[in-house]
Amino acid sequence: MLLELKVSNFAIIENLHISFKNGLNILSGETGAGKSVLLKSLALLMGGKSSSDTIRTGASQATIEGSFDLSKRPDIVANLQAMGIETDEDTLIVRRVLSAGDKSKVYLNGSLSTLNSLRDTVAPLVELAGHAAPLIEMTGQHENRNLMSKAYHLDLLDQYAGTWDKRLLFSEKYARYNAIFEEITKLESDAKQKAQRLDFLVYQRDEIANLDLSPGEDQELEIEVKKLKNSSRIGNFVDQAEAALYTDDDSAITRLNTVLKKGLELASLDPQIASKLENLEQAKALIDESVYELRQYSSKIDADPQRLEEVESRLSDLRKLQKKYGSSVDDILKALMEMEIEISNLQNSESKIESLKKEASAIRKELEALGADLHKRRVKGAELLAASVNEELLDLNMKGVTFHVNLEALKELSATGLTDAEFMSQTSAKDVKRPLAKFASGGELSRILLSLKRVVGSSHQPRTYLFDEVDTGVSGETAEKVGRKLKTIAKGQQVICVTHLPQVAAFGDSHFFIQKSPQTDSVAMLVSELKKKDRVQELARLISGEKISKTSLAHAEQLLTEAHA
Repeated sequence: MLLELKVSNFAIIENLHISFKNGLNILSGETGAGKSVLLKSLALLMGGKSSSDTIRTGASQATIEGSFDLSKRPDIVANLQAMGIETDEDTLIVRRVLSAGDKSKVYLNGSLSTLNSLRDTVAPLVELAGHAAPLIEMTGQHENRNLMSKAYHLDLLDQYAGTWDKRLLFSEKYARYNAIFEEITKLESDAKQKAQRLDFLVYQRDEIANLDLSPGEDQELEIEVKKLKNSSRIGNFVDQAEAALYTDDDSAITRLNTVLKKGLELASLDPQIASKLENLEQAKALIDESVYELRQYSSKIDADPQRLEEVESRLSDLRKLQKKYGSSVDDILKALMEMEIEISNLQNSESKIESLKKEASAIRKELEALGADLHKRRVKGAELLAASVNEELLDLNMKGVTFHVNLEALKELSATGLTDAEFMSQTSAKDVKRPLAKFASGGELSRILLSLKRVVGSSHQPRTYLFDEVDTGVSGETAEKVGRKLKTIAKGQQVICVTHLPQVAAFGDSHFFIQKSPQTDSVAMLVSELKKKDRVQELARLISGEKISKTSLAHAEQLLTEAHA
């Protein structure tokens, strides 16, 4: 819903601030008061093209700003967030700044954006999947993009025929169907490159596997090389230790034995000495054990140069692998595992392709059956839709104009099924059916959209509808019917309607009056919201012109009372 519109220095608008309401908002005013300028500013909020010619004389730039309530449009919020635009309190503020030289800047919630992003967010044409419903739809002499969109036609038909859920199911299956073929194409593409990749991976795998590595082996080899290179030093140390501790005449064990012998001789004189010698007995045992272990360890050290050469060679081979695949054996083994997985995938790609083709074939059968069912339901829905819209058009006094829904069964699958839909019209029985895109009258287009919305009902995604010229060529009872239909459409949504008919204006939930304000060297436009008394005055003016009479005032009172009864 459009909450506020602020415009400054745009055409004849100097400063304008309108707070729109939910429901039916009426805009009326004298001929030439600037209604078209106001609609042009709204069109700019929808991504319309700008021109520096529209900047108010004497100003350097023009600004158009609109504030939208997104509380009931989570789809728009999600799109903005995907673009990195914050949406605090479910609000979108669109700002267009027009400068000299046809330079224009677009801001979405204060973030500099592009015109395309604005169009895609606020007023996109409905996408094939039907998910990009606009925030604003405008109809009139120059703005009828949605009625010209065949995708939009199919959207309305599916909404009316109750086939929306089936269509979404079809779209999901169709997306999976296309994804499968993309995967198949990827697997089949460049078979030569795939073969080369497989050969390269097998070579790398074998290069690693041939070494038959074990976790932590690099550290073990480094320790062994050090031991082998220093075996003589280790042997010398063991010999010296054994001599110093055990075999020399003055060894530690010899001295301990001397001390223990003398101590035992004195123990007969003083029994406590024996207990004091117990630690020395333990020291002797520890020395014996240490000397034995050193000798055993020394005997196991292989000083064979051939073994050293073997270990160094293996360590060298391992270092080469480390340069290619990782800084440690664990990293190399991890790389080996990844290679094995990729090799398996490449070797099994043919079976994968066959499996995907079978899945695609099964999904295609489902799509063809679902598409045929969708088309059948749409054909029935189209007949009823056309009949109902034509009843509405007769009710709106559009005699001779006949609405048609042209459906063609597609030979190839599309994202929305097997149906091509287009709204057509005939101005007389002798005239040929023509696409609405070639329908010239903005007023007739507006009334066709009015009839469609009346028949189809409220959108599944609330939005703002802008109706211009919807009352062109109608009066009296027909005008009242237009007003009632607009009132119906506005339930749960927002309608902004420019009108010059009192019968239509009377049904408004809010009424805004547009007028020119002469200034010393220029003209400005003013817009004010009318309260009860002022509304009666404006309706009376619309009834009788500038000379308001008691009769027209009474008629205005009656119109308001009946419209809101």
